[in-house]
Amino acid sequence: MAAELVTREAILKVALRQFADQGYAATSVQDIVDAAKVTKPTLYYYFKNKAALYQALVDRANEERQRVIEEGIKRGRSLEEKLVEIMAGLFEFLNKNRELVRLAFAAAFAAPKEFPAEVDCRTKSRCNFELIHSLMKEELARGAFDPAFDSRELAFGFYGSMNLYLMARLTMPDCKLDRKTAVRIVQLFLRGASKTK
Repeated sequence: MAAELVTREAILKVALRQFADQGYAATSVQDIVDAAKVTKPTLYYYFKNKAALYQALVDRANEERQRVIEEGIKRGRSLEEKLVEIMAGLFEFLNKNRELVRLAFAAAFAAPKEFPAEVDCRTKSRCNFELIHSLMKEELARGAFDPAFDSRELAFGFYGSMNLYLMARLTMPDCKLDRKTAVRIVQLFLRGASKTK
């Protein structure tokens, strides 16, 4: 069992590098098995086909985001602390898993015909948005936000900002994402940038 897990993880690691470097269409199963030093039957033992292998990577990225969001919600006591924990956790995840996050974003923004129909790049991402939406709905009901906003607007505001910073880090490596940045972004989201009179 342990050897199987190691082999599966090795295939995923190599496939991630191949897909991240070459894209889905340009990566062949042969490229992956050659780089992983396994046979095609071994790859097919773990993954039905190339699409299933890609799906496993996209799922991993979204499941890790879900884990980070859920942990952030549990760790924080106040709304601000929860949002900082979520954002700082996702920044840390990106800094350690750049290729995986890049692959998930590429999949999310790809044209529908860039992947086989069985590759679902949106369902689990949607679940992550709904976690944020549920948090905003709960906090809105508790009076944490101006009732002029609805929970969906608030969720889009935070989730959108978070994703823009993650994408900025992918395209601009000098964009520093750390806990201090997370605090500033959350403060901007919660308080706005206008000067009080």
